[in-house]
Amino acid sequence: MTRPLLITDCDEVLLHMVRHFATWLDEAHAVDFTIGTWELAKSMKRRGSDEPLTREEMFGYLGGFFPDEMHRQTLVPHAREALAALAARADIVILTNLEDHCRTHRIDQLAGHGIAHRVECNQGGKGAPVARLVAEFGAPVTVFVDDLPHHHESVAVAAPGVWRLHMVSEPQLSPGVPPSPHAHARIDDWREAEAWIAARFDDGVPAQA
Repeated sequence: MTRPLLITDCDEVLLHMVRHFATWLDEAHAVDFTIGTWELAKSMKRRGSDEPLTREEMFGYLGGFFPDEMHRQTLVPHAREALAALAARADIVILTNLEDHCRTHRIDQLAGHGIAHRVECNQGGKGAPVARLVAEFGAPVTVFVDDLPHHHESVAVAAPGVWRLHMVSEPQLSPGVPPSPHAHARIDDWREAEAWIAARFDDGVPAQA
């Protein structure tokens, strides 16, 4: 019998990233990063300047953080335990927006935190890769978890039968990120999220488009 499928993001869902990214920017680059929204570039300024960084500069720093500084990241509370419980009844794929050369680093990083599931790297919207995974696994019910609202919109278009859970695990960030209108629920704690996901699996019914 085909099992349910959980497709989950990593950064700010399973592992904290922005707080450690901010520390690294401060220590290594004299860049002040005020965590508050997902408009990251607008929240970054070189010390002594009032001008925010450009998106190109911000992505350049992200490229410096991944993979060389990934060791700084820490586990989101209760994420490991929730995945372990859900894995007893469902297949799990971690769909992370990193360049392909970071895939082995991400696999090893997660394994070091006791999380060992299939990892797929992606660039851009997640709708198409989610649709491919749904077709590959043929699961009766699929749940998608991600922190970025535009990924929920992408999945809603490409795979409308997938249940979509919006999660922002960073307490400094979550108040500044409104719930995605394209997600079915917003839950920022894995203990509650585990129960919500399990309920979708119990119901055995795909989401309504």
